[in-house]
Amino acid sequence: MPTTASTQPPPIEPYAPLRKKALPAGRPREWYVTHNRRLKAMRLAIALLDAGLHVPQQAPDRTIRSTASRIGIHPPSAVTCHMVRAFMRYGR
Repeated sequence: MPTTASTQPPPIEPYAPLRKKALPAGRPREWYVTHNRRLKAMRLAIALLDAGLHVPQQAPDRTIRSTASRIGIHPPSAVTCHMVRAFMRYGR
């Protein structure tokens, strides 16, 4: 059956990052620290999953830190590494 213009998928557009919004003011400092740590841990967990690591036991601190270096993020703390493994564990 020949394909027509209506059955072809739309062209893929290049990735454009979303515009960042300012965080809400007036929260305690610890809220901002935790919020940013969660974002960093989520970015790292996604990068590890994309690299083929699907089990938290496959991601020691050294692997997480090398992944952070590879994707251009500052090296995470031990707490953030623990959070990355927790995201991987509960995301299954």
